[in-house]
Amino acid sequence: MDAQLIAFTGVAAGMVALPGADFTVVVRNALASRTAGLASALGVAGGLLVHTALAVAGLAAVLVTMPVLFRTVQLLGGAYVLYLGLSALYAIRRRPAQDRSGTSSGAPEDEPERPAPREFGRALRQGFLTNALNPKAPVLFLSLLPQFVPDGQPPLPRTLLLAALVVVLALIWFPAVALLVDRLGRWLRRPRTARAIEGGSGVALTGLGLALVTGPLLR
Repeated sequence: MDAQLIAFTGVAAGMVALPGADFTVVVRNALASRTAGLASALGVAGGLLVHTALAVAGLAAVLVTMPVLFRTVQLLGGAYVLYLGLSALYAIRRRPAQDRSGTSSGAPEDEPERPAPREFGRALRQGFLTNALNPKAPVLFLSLLPQFVPDGQPPLPRTLLLAALVVVLALIWFPAVALLVDRLGRWLRRPRTARAIEGGSGVALTGLGLALVTGPLLR
């Protein structure tokens, strides 16, 4: 049995499950509908696929060693996360008055309106960009993957295996989060609860975005 592979699986699972902007986006969209939550989850996995592919190709090393390019990715990622956070906070202000008072104004709580294909694409895009523009990911993968390549083994096949494992874990974890939120949807979609979660998501995303935009270079 490959002890290093087992160890990497544990480390990667913890890394994928660690709450961050991607987790917040999946939860927020899953509150809208199961389809939107799953679309965001697939988008997050797609963003991870970008980072792992870059690490395998060695391009992440170029990104890390070029401060201007790295800072550009950091600013883009921060700006996008900040946009999502402010959008969530603004969405609360647009809720109907009856929704704010604690009464539902739309479809029954256990039958939320399903998103149109356009909304599915938007949720997918949000999940993808939130993860793909994460400036910490290139450093993380570049420093993590080589540590689990045994001496004497060709690095490329092993790195491909590790990268694929990360994406598989994301495809398990984030859809599971979306389905859990949807399962609890009748309670979570109550107007007051939904507003609280929406507000918390907005504050969290806004804080993360501001930290990336105004913070020092993440190296």
